[in-house]
Amino acid sequence: MITYEQIRNNEEINTYIRMADNTMLAMGYTEHSFAHVTKVAEQASGILRTLGYDERTCELTKIAGYLHDIGNVINRTDHAQSGAIMAYRMLDKLGIDPLENATIITAIGNHDEDTAVAINPVAAALILADKSDVRRSRVRRNDIRSLSDIHNRVNYSVEASELILDGENSAITLELTIDTEKCAVMDYFEIFMKRMLLCKKAAGCLRLKFRLRINGSVLL
Repeated sequence: MITYEQIRNNEEINTYIRMADNTMLAMGYTEHSFAHVTKVAEQASGILRTLGYDERTCELTKIAGYLHDIGNVINRTDHAQSGAIMAYRMLDKLGIDPLENATIITAIGNHDEDTAVAINPVAAALILADKSDVRRSRVRRNDIRSLSDIHNRVNYSVEASELILDGENSAITLELTIDTEKCAVMDYFEIFMKRMLLCKKAAGCLRLKFRLRINGSVLL
């Protein structure tokens, strides 16, 4: 069986991830490289593991998380669908089981907020992990000097970010600490409301309630 470690150590795949992040850099987006995809991979699989899903499903979720943004190498537009096609080709070449391949590419193809549907638990966990990854370290060094772009300003304002799963109360909470002198809370909602509503739907797929807490106040 294909493992997450095999995927993470595959130089062909890592080349596409690096080049995809270069595309995002050229377009003025925040970091979408190894820090992001590794965090998404581990957090998404951790959600399902905590909920009691089997180890193989958690492993497939890790692989989907690691590969989910690879389509940015082609273009940001429709990158989820492009990435799913690329992932299918690479995983098929590695000899993965077709059912497992289908599970992974379904999750990748359904993670972008404009077209996403939490179609299965793997896709739901990927959405939650991806859309909750807002943090200061995603802002490029060159962009820190000028935070005129709202995406950079919002990410840079986040001093702490944690996705907390409370299985006992069937809830998952994105807890953020925001420096409101750098960014108003409403700025966060201006660019991320669609993502948060998608997280709510993804949580529902896993029979969880989604909560957003900013600076100690529950806002969603």
